[in-house]
Amino acid sequence: MRQNSKNVSPMSNEGRNTYVIEHITEALLKLLQDKSIEDISISELCHFAEIGRASFYRNFTSKEAILKLHIDELFKELAEEIEKKENRPLSELLYLIFTHFEHHHSFYNLLNKRHLIYLLKDTIIDFCGPKLEHSKEEAYARAYAAYTLYGWIEVWFQRGMQETAEEIAEMFKNRGL
Repeated sequence: MRQNSKNVSPMSNEGRNTYVIEHITEALLKLLQDKSIEDISISELCHFAEIGRASFYRNFTSKEAILKLHIDELFKELAEEIEKKENRPLSELLYLIFTHFEHHHSFYNLLNKRHLIYLLKDTIIDFCGPKLEHSKEEAYARAYAAYTLYGWIEVWFQRGMQETAEEIAEMFKNRGL
């Protein structure tokens, strides 16, 4: 279960860290509406989030790390949805993935606007790419699929997500991928 201020004691270390993570994430997302990530200082971010710099550095190594954690949390939701039904056809999995991006359109659009889509690559590779336990054939096939998927996602965002999740999944399927 994801920890948040509603299910963690505010007096515990976990509670304080959860508070910091939630507030710093919200603050960064608000600041990114008007500024590039390079133009946001750690001091400004901490001031806006109403937390101390020590709290920031206790939880994060960089501003990008905040966004990566947020992406990972969003992908946990997607993984839970995918796990509800095993052995889905690839087209259905792709549809769920692209629907995820549609559902969180404002966040991913912000990443695209601020040229931060590259932060998705590692999460996508971790999510559906090769694992050490895979055979060489499966590892290469998964690498191909994961990097192709990342490329499609990046282009879709750059094009303003004009196509629906269903259209993208269908195009992916029709390409024999």
